[in-house]
Amino acid sequence: MDNSGKILLELFLMFAGGKLLAEISERLRQPGVLGELLAGVLLGPSLLGLIHATELNHGIAEMGAVFLLFTVGLETRPSDLLEVGWTAVAVGTLGVALPFVFGFLYMEAAGHPTVESIFIGAAMVATSVGITARVLADMGALSTRSARVILAAAVLDDILGLLVLAVVSSLSTGEIHYGQLLTVAAEAVAFTLLIIFFGSRVIGRFQPQVEKLRAQNSAFILSIILCLGLSLASVYIGIAAIIGAFLSGLAFADHSERWKLQENAHPLSEFLAPFFFVMLGVQVNVKTFAEPGIISMAAVICILAIIGKLVGCGVGALRLGFKDALRVGVGMVPRGEVGLIVAGVGLGLHTISDAVYSIVVVMSIVTTLVAPPLLRIVMPLKAEAKPQSST
Repeated sequence: MDNSGKILLELFLMFAGGKLLAEISERLRQPGVLGELLAGVLLGPSLLGLIHATELNHGIAEMGAVFLLFTVGLETRPSDLLEVGWTAVAVGTLGVALPFVFGFLYMEAAGHPTVESIFIGAAMVATSVGITARVLADMGALSTRSARVILAAAVLDDILGLLVLAVVSSLSTGEIHYGQLLTVAAEAVAFTLLIIFFGSRVIGRFQPQVEKLRAQNSAFILSIILCLGLSLASVYIGIAAIIGAFLSGLAFADHSERWKLQENAHPLSEFLAPFFFVMLGVQVNVKTFAEPGIISMAAVICILAIIGKLVGCGVGALRLGFKDALRVGVGMVPRGEVGLIVAGVGLGLHTISDAVYSIVVVMSIVTTLVAPPLLRIVMPLKAEAKPQSST
């Protein structure tokens, strides 16, 4: 088989295998992303050896991450972020801070390099809002007070997680330069605030000219150009491309054709995102778990990840009462895309080892598996739904 045939075969296996196991996963009432991850592990070099981490596969996977975060941004209106209650802000902030500190301190105590410790902490911070939202919707509990706080806090949580990623992705040298760290953090915050406050206004000003273009779906074409442009700008200033992709979606979230943009963007994301998650699985080296202490380390990281969210988010939501605070804490437990993206960035920059990368993937899978049943135990059913202000 010639080279082009091999490329097509690997792309076929990645997409078809990922989608097949995602379907099986969803039929088992688990997130489809778990199936895509497992497809990568199964088809990758450490097991069947049918897919390899080639430069082309990495490039396609990167595009998957970019358009996934672009789509998430489209669904996150800046006005909604600016109007969330202080309870959600407290939950989101503490839910980021405590897991990060837990992960960082444990890895430091275990004797790992500081940069590696930072990446583990960063991978533990972000909740998978998609997983939690789906469970709440299935239970008919989206109108409850705790559910609304969970969803609002999870959005903030993801943004804070992306900001953390923006900072840690600059640490490719393996050394910590605190001046550089502060500079990158300031650039990331300024970049984010600039888009949140002015992005939609600038786009609105150019909208009449865009509508005069002869191209079909001109607004969508402009959004893709901005997505790629801001992704490039993110890389240029030293942060991850997905930051710019998310912010470009955010800039269009208040656009008059928002729903049409989402309608056009979802198929693109649906096609490309599986390549990203399958490639994350491909890079898992199953043999690393045979190394002494790796399984016990993975168990400790999983426990710290769960406790960090339960305590951090629960404390942030205590003003709602203990039961609602517990529900919020449980609802914020599952890690998802951002944690996996952080791990992928760390591995790509060669700042974390294969073993640590595999531990992060296991942590994401375990927290995703345990959260839905726990949420069903502590969350009220439809009859108990009590929509109240979270502010």
